Order: sequence, then structure tokens, then C-alpha cells
Amino acid sequence: MFQTLVEFQRTIYLAFADQIKLLSAGGDWLAFLAFLPMGVLFGAAHALTPGHSKAILATYLAGSDAKVSRGLLVSVTLSFTHVAIAVLIAVLSLPLVSIALGSVGRAPLLENISRGLLGLIGVWMIWRALNHGRHHKHEGEAVGVMAGLIPCPLTLFVMTFAISRGVPGAGILFAITMMLGVALTLSCVAIASILFKERLVHFFDSRPRLFDVISRTIEGVAGFALACIAVWQISSSAV
Repeated sequence: MFQTLVEFQRTIYLAFADQIKLLSAGGDWLAFLAFLPMGVLFGAAHALTPGHSKAILATYLAGSDAKVSRGLLVSVTLSFTHVAIAVLIAVLSLPLVSIALGSVGRAPLLENISRGLLGLIGVWMIWRALNHGRHHKHEGEAVGVMAGLIPCPLTLFVMTFAISRGVPGAGILFAITMMLGVALTLSCVAIASILFKERLVHFFDSRPRLFDVISRTIEGVAGFALACIAVWQISSSAV
């Protein structure tokens, strides 16, 4: 399955590279615009591969009181930040990419900041579960931004190639369609997580006190998992 996704992405990326080469040689923008919908498939397939904070998104939503609409907003926020950070790095810092990035397609400092912030969110969820704390209105969007601070490596490749060929606008347009594809995959993860949580607590809604214990337990476990993931990832990156 993973290898199939990799080959599928490679096929679209090679086609994108051909389109960029044609544009840089004075080719037709209409042909490139017709190719753009492939970016949605490209992003959706890419988001199915390991990473992209899917586990973090699912863990947070399973422990929160978010409904489907809020879960979709969180997943879109995560997707936008994930792709936008990569575009900004490429557009604003291309001459320094080899210095600013620890290795091709990565930004270790941003990754560790993201993990640290998510670890703090996990600790906050544990505290709230133990103390009957309230959920803040924009907490979900904040989690989306924090998780999305890790730049999308494939977007960096796309943007770098487009800029090197003198057509950065084409790279940005393709990145936008990629973001839609990433958002599509992450939205499916969000919906599945919220529906699972709702089905689980539904069995206990006739017992309010037990329901309260179950919901706070889920939130506490989710917070603990977030904190552990953050610590494990930061520790692994330091090795």
C-alpha cells in the first residue's frame, strides 16, 4: 500500500515537473491550469503516508468535546498551516534553505517547537480532565496551527523546483491544490475520530455521572498520549 502511494505521488510529481518545464519555456498556462486538479489527488495521497499529524489530530479530537464541524475546522487549519509554512520557507528563504533546514525537506527547529507546544496541550488536557476544566472556544484551531508548524516536505520540493524554473506562481497554485487534498484526507480522519468518540459515549449517556467519568477519562488518556508522543518525537530527533 505504501509503495503504491509512493509510486502514485512520483508519477504526478514527474508530470508536474514536465508542466513546469513547459511553462518556463513559454508554454501555455491553460494547460497547466487544466493539470492543477491532479494536485488534489497528489496531496490526498501524500497525506495518507506516515506523518502529517494524523495520530495527533485523531488523539486530540477523540479526547475533546468537538463536533464534526469543529473537527473539520481543525483539520483544515492543520492542512493550511502545514502547506503554508512550506510555501513561506521556499518563497522567503530559498537562498538559505540549505542552512535553515537540517536536511532536505525538513525544518528541525519548527518540528521541535510544534512537538513541544503539542506536549503542552496534552498536559493541559490532563489537567482539565482532572479538574473539570472548560474547553476554550478556539483551542481546536490552536492545536491545528501547532501540529501544522511542521512544513510539508513535498510542498518544499514543489516550490523549490517551480522557483528554480522562474515560475513561482505555478508552484503556489499547485501547493494550494495540494492543501485541498491534504485537508480531504485529514478531514476523513477527523470525522472518523469524532464519530468513534460519539458512539462510545452514547452507550453511557443514560448514566450522567458515569458519562462524566468516561468523557474525562478519554480526555485525560488523549492528553497523556499527546504528551508522550511529543516527548518521544523530540527525544528521537535529538538522537
